[in-house]
Amino acid sequence: MKRALPAGRDKALLSPVVPAQQPAHDEFGHGGDEHRASTTFLARFALLTAGLSAAGALLGLGRDQALAQLFGAGPQTDAFLVAWTVPEVASTLLIEDGLAFMLVPAFSAAIAARAAAGPRPRAQDPVRALVAGSLPRLALAFMACSTLLMVGARPLVALLAPGLPDPQLAVDCTRLTATCVLTFGLTGYCSAALRAHGSFLPPAAIYIAYNTGIIATLLVLADRWGVRAAAAGVAVGGCLMVLVQAPSLWRRLKRAAPRPRTVGEGEAAAPAPSRRSMNLAMIAVVLLFALCRQSQVFIERFLASSLPSGAISQLNYAQKIAQLPMVLSLMLCTVTFPVVAKALARGDIEQARDRVERDVALAACIVLSGAAVVFTCAPQIVQLLFQHGAFTAEDTASTAAVMRVYSLGLLGHCLVGALVRSYFSAGRPTWYPVASMAAGMILTAVAGIWAVGVWGVSGIASANALGITFTALLLLTAMGRRSVPVRLPVVLLELAKTLLAAVTATAAGLLCAARIEQPLGSLAAGCLAIGAVFGLLLWALKVQAFSPAVRLATRKLRHAR
Repeated sequence: MKRALPAGRDKALLSPVVPAQQPAHDEFGHGGDEHRASTTFLARFALLTAGLSAAGALLGLGRDQALAQLFGAGPQTDAFLVAWTVPEVASTLLIEDGLAFMLVPAFSAAIAARAAAGPRPRAQDPVRALVAGSLPRLALAFMACSTLLMVGARPLVALLAPGLPDPQLAVDCTRLTATCVLTFGLTGYCSAALRAHGSFLPPAAIYIAYNTGIIATLLVLADRWGVRAAAAGVAVGGCLMVLVQAPSLWRRLKRAAPRPRTVGEGEAAAPAPSRRSMNLAMIAVVLLFALCRQSQVFIERFLASSLPSGAISQLNYAQKIAQLPMVLSLMLCTVTFPVVAKALARGDIEQARDRVERDVALAACIVLSGAAVVFTCAPQIVQLLFQHGAFTAEDTASTAAVMRVYSLGLLGHCLVGALVRSYFSAGRPTWYPVASMAAGMILTAVAGIWAVGVWGVSGIASANALGITFTALLLLTAMGRRSVPVRLPVVLLELAKTLLAAVTATAAGLLCAARIEQPLGSLAAGCLAIGAVFGLLLWALKVQAFSPAVRLATRKLRHAR
């Protein structure tokens, strides 16, 4: 039974409310059984999405390996990584967070409105109307921003990294990477629309296309263009990301709207749903949040530009590896984001709450297991991946030390990514996430200015971990008042049990990895010890997110007998 919204919360949380009826056939390909969609469709597509995302992440490591082998951790790589700030910010604003937080709820509401109202002329279809009213304007805005970045590349480089030894190289690379604002914007639009329609495979494949384009361009042009070839690869990869998704979205938009459930005798027909508009306040809130989150990278590179050559590269390589567990942990949240948005659009707060609680618990299990591996085996991972060509043993030691510090903030990054989706699922502007992220950014800047003089590059990474953890705490403690009303004591207890298991598993992994000198064997020993101890403690502590795995294993054993 669906729980009604608490008094006074309906206007603050939902706009509009689509009638709480189940269509005969929803966009996920299921009959109106949301529970079955949660347990079968979501699990299947979360695994497929995680698999494709992992493949894209591995190609990203291949891209970084190519950069490390060709240019090491020196001035050329530093110059490219300053220009790399543009695609990093653009991916956060336009693909991963900003645009998705705005468009997924909007498309979800339009899809729910179309299903409730039934077949109608194309001109009156809410989904097509949303596309016609938003895509041309956004495309023009993306094009204008790309042009502005190309023209202003020189002052932008001077602002981001005033201590670079070769600023002209960074300027050239920035002008090439500036094209990604247009391509990433179109990619993010397609991804949001497809996910709202229940199509997750094309959006999950975009980073495979992106990194393939960068690696291919780098290998072809590196001898003639140097590190500028990597920047040109960003432009090529961005175009490939659009091409991967555009045909699938076109087919979705051409389909007719599903037929509504027949109204039974004596049953009132559902009122026509109101239409959700993407107002300027919502756009401003979402983009400011994403920009504040990405500003941690600005702060890091600004502080690192005054350190010896290679500091920016070490931060980049360490962060790319350390954040892989966080990226994989949020795949489930990416898949379930439209589910939460549709539940809120129907007024089903209880389903949204249960979904968010399960997502946070499972994401924490995944990211903490990965953080334990990163902290335990950082030297071995960096040595195996990057210590080739121009990347030296000294670079390995410095990068591994930074990786270990970054791993301390992975739970905070994961919680921010999971929780902020709940704040924006209803599709209404709320400034609390922006304020929380700004507070974390300020803490990162203040702590970084002090720590860089004491611990150098590791001090910058520690400020990042501190700032993002503070933001996560602010978002989590305010969920009941400002977002989906999760049961905070339950969530905190599950997080505490999972964190205890991860800390203990890390200690076991360090003991086992230290007994083997060969890096691959040491990495394998550490991973096996962490997996065994972490799984055993999750079972012993009765962590709820681990229970389905235990039940599945028990059933398999019974069938095997």
